[in-house]
Amino acid sequence: MSKLDKLEDKVMPVADKVANNRYLISIRDGFYLAMPLLIIGAICCLIAYFPAQGFLDFMAGIFGAQWNDFFTVTYHASMAIMTIFVVLGISYSLSNIYKQDGLSTAVIALVAFFILTPFTTSFTPEGSKAVYQVSSVIPLEWIGSKGLFVGMFSAIFATEIVHWVYKHGWEIKMPAGVPPTVAKAFSSLIPGTITLVLFSVLRLIFVYTPYGTLDNFIYTILQMPLTALGDTLGATLVANIFICLFWLFGIAGADVVGSVMNPIWYALAAENLTAFNESSTLPHVITYQFNSVYLWIGGAGCTLALCLVLMTMCKSEQCKKIGKLAILPGLFNINEPVTFGLPIVLNPIMAIPFLLNPIVLCLLTYFLISVGIVPAPNGVMIPWTTPVVLGGFLISGVRGAIWQAIEVVITFFIYLPFIKIIDKQYCEQEKAAKAEPEAD
Repeated sequence: MSKLDKLEDKVMPVADKVANNRYLISIRDGFYLAMPLLIIGAICCLIAYFPAQGFLDFMAGIFGAQWNDFFTVTYHASMAIMTIFVVLGISYSLSNIYKQDGLSTAVIALVAFFILTPFTTSFTPEGSKAVYQVSSVIPLEWIGSKGLFVGMFSAIFATEIVHWVYKHGWEIKMPAGVPPTVAKAFSSLIPGTITLVLFSVLRLIFVYTPYGTLDNFIYTILQMPLTALGDTLGATLVANIFICLFWLFGIAGADVVGSVMNPIWYALAAENLTAFNESSTLPHVITYQFNSVYLWIGGAGCTLALCLVLMTMCKSEQCKKIGKLAILPGLFNINEPVTFGLPIVLNPIMAIPFLLNPIVLCLLTYFLISVGIVPAPNGVMIPWTTPVVLGGFLISGVRGAIWQAIEVVITFFIYLPFIKIIDKQYCEQEKAAKAEPEAD
């Protein structure tokens, strides 16, 4: 057994456990369900506060000074309350795994989340320095990015309670002939009551702690340290190395690692978008967009440049055809055709540039943003299929677009010497294949 086979035997079981963990799957799918609304809200925010004064003046001249209210309302109704959608999505996904009614469970989980949410907010009147506590309101800060971890906890914990109650048969079963909607309503009555009572008790417990609420506790003890860790260069490098390592064994690394890192990166992106919305300094260099736009050009391993190398620099028919087939999906960051077609999977030669590219781009991009040459990502949630250059422009303006184009050139030359080795091997194989019929 080769060293590569031994490594695969050790890595695959771990990857399978992570990839098939029901809670991580639910969190991943929950964000996917919320993603369309998050993208719409983020794009509306980008239009409302587009980083070009000429555009803003042009719109104000046509539609008036308050023209951007048309877009900011949509932003506040979607991206700014992202935790609500995430709670519904996670609970619904986990309910489907348990094969129980997803809609009623998701509603119970949302109410449970609101029970834990403090219905007070701070308010400072214009021209005053006094801070007042306003009650009986739902504060946007705790249903946005700051409440994300409490939302994930509420969705999973509430769904588990409902599942436990159903498993013990504690539900009201209506006689035959009762409309299904009515039967479902009564069926969820006992699970919902038990869940909301337990969450009310949990809320009451935290009232008598120094933190006052579970939101404050989790944000202080868990969310702030995790987001601080996710914002570090070291954690980002490790995450991207593991993404590529999983891909080298044919496992979708972004799904495995993203189940853990994406909630942290999304929270960082939301904080940047809030700062962008307020025309403040963007607090974070590393966000979800830092990875998806600058480190995954063409997909994991930055394989768009590899497609260009295959098309323009290779002599073997196999490499040329793979490059032509893979270039169009690669423009939209889909790299399975080249990953499995070349292949990169279980290929020790191609593993080197595949792992090296994200490391090099991560270090360079982090440096350029830190010194102010490239603007930090503004937090706008753009689809991961956004083509190169356009993605950089949407999150960092013209300089972001230029840097993405330069990144393609850098990764092109990193891939070049390694693909030359593969190309030479394929040329020899093709010559041997042509020589066989002649010998016969």
